[in-house]
Amino acid sequence: MRFSAPRSISPSPSRASKRRTLKQRRRSSTFGLQSDSDDSDYDSDRSYASELSDSASVASSSFSSSGSFMYKSELEVQTQPRPSEARNSLSSSERRYVDETISAIRLRTRHHDPYEEWEKDTRRDAFLSARKEQTQIQHQLIEEQERLRLRQAQHIAELHARQADEVARKLRELQLHQQSEERRLKELWDTRAKQQWQRIEGVIKQEEDKLKAKLEAERKVKEEEEKRQREAELKRRLLEEKKRQEEEAKKREEEESKRKQEEERKQREEEEQRLLKEQQEKDERTKAERDQRQALGVSTALEDWRQARQALHQLKTGATRPVKADKAVKSAWSALRRQITPKIGQLTNDDQTISRIASQIYGLLMPNPSLPQQVYYSALSSLSKAILLQAETEVTAEKRAAIPLARVTRHLLSALPSFHFIFLAKLVQRVGSWSIPIVIPPVDFDGKPWSDNASRTKAMGYRTSGGEAFESNSEYGIRISGIMRVFFQILAIPVSQTDKPLPPSFQLPRFWIWFARMMSEPSLLVSAVAPQVLFVALDVLGSEAKALWGIQWVKILGLLYEGVTVGLGNGKFIGGDSPEGKAARVRVQLEVERLMSGQ
Repeated sequence: MRFSAPRSISPSPSRASKRRTLKQRRRSSTFGLQSDSDDSDYDSDRSYASELSDSASVASSSFSSSGSFMYKSELEVQTQPRPSEARNSLSSSERRYVDETISAIRLRTRHHDPYEEWEKDTRRDAFLSARKEQTQIQHQLIEEQERLRLRQAQHIAELHARQADEVARKLRELQLHQQSEERRLKELWDTRAKQQWQRIEGVIKQEEDKLKAKLEAERKVKEEEEKRQREAELKRRLLEEKKRQEEEAKKREEEESKRKQEEERKQREEEEQRLLKEQQEKDERTKAERDQRQALGVSTALEDWRQARQALHQLKTGATRPVKADKAVKSAWSALRRQITPKIGQLTNDDQTISRIASQIYGLLMPNPSLPQQVYYSALSSLSKAILLQAETEVTAEKRAAIPLARVTRHLLSALPSFHFIFLAKLVQRVGSWSIPIVIPPVDFDGKPWSDNASRTKAMGYRTSGGEAFESNSEYGIRISGIMRVFFQILAIPVSQTDKPLPPSFQLPRFWIWFARMMSEPSLLVSAVAPQVLFVALDVLGSEAKALWGIQWVKILGLLYEGVTVGLGNGKFIGGDSPEGKAARVRVQLEVERLMSGQ
């Protein structure tokens, strides 16, 4: 007989239903307890214990209500109607036995055994450890399988790559072989085709040459006939055309000659009237200023120019030509010239070098005994020419080269007698009237008119280059600017108390005279060279002039600025319309702005 008793009293009907569901899956002992051989986990044990409690509660309730112990199946059977004789079949001793048995079972189920608890915990911990170890082993196994799979895949990929490279290499070899074979066959085919076509073309050419020779002979006969006819016609037409052109040319030449003569006559008349008017105005100004100029010892621009031209003429006729005519004297002059020219080329901006070269040149020109007068003047002319040529070449390339050249010239001007006359004459020869400045008059210093335009152009300072042609306006302006920079540097050198006084033409007040004359000559200002020379003057002495003459200099700068920005009042600007003049005009404008801003 099997019994089931609860561990705790619980009348819950839900536990009874759950116990009925789980009872079918559970193996119970004789006393309704969990079997020791059950392998379920800890949660199953708890569920099982709960089920035992529920079933025990149900059984206890049933037993309490009936006053006797029985199984659930028996309880279910008991609910069925039984005969009255079955209820009274148990005796009192049997009932007492049943009661005692139930009491023993109840005591058994309520007993707490520590060993069973320890065994239950041990089984649970062993299960958890085994499950954790199984999980780790399974994870390691999966990782090892994955690594093995990756290595196998990598090995297979490398093998495939090597095989693909080998296949590609084989394909390239086959392709190269195929290409070389194709080229060989193509070259062979081209050679055969070329030979065949050469043979064909040779045959065709032979036939063509035969036909061409035949046609050429026919054409020549026809052309000769046509040529004779054309020549006859052309000769007739040429004769008629030539006669007509000669008549038209003669007529045009007569008209052009009359027109040029009329234009030249008008230009001469206009130029003569303009020059006459200017000369009259200058004469009037000169007459008004003559007494004052004589009292101050100041000459006019025309007087300075005539004096320089006369000195140049006297130098050529009275010194240079006689020296060149005498071989002995010419050799002495040539020796001096060969010693002077290299020394000018050795100049540097160093006080010791400048003093040494000036002393050496002074020793060459002022020996003891002194040189003959003609040789001395010729040597001064050569010295002046060397200085001016050095200015044309070196100062044009580097404007700072004008400083040592001006300092040496200043020493020699104060030390050598008559050097300032000859240097000024050579300066007018090289730069024309720009050192005065003045418009070249229609007659020379002796009152004789210029022989031709070339003579007047040469007097303006133009040099010939490689023959009879004069230099261009651009070359002329650059050369004049270099020489005038040296001239202005000479004026800018301060004079100490120990220095000998320079001639008035090379003193600082000469700069004011030069600027005043330049601003009063509109014919000079419209030249492209004028703004170039004006810029050089402002660059060298602009700041010193402002500090020396103050407001009066500012007035002149105002007139100059108006001439380069607004114009001269007759619709013309300083520098004219040439590209060189426009560029120089901008430089003058910037230089005036710099001086007025005090920079």
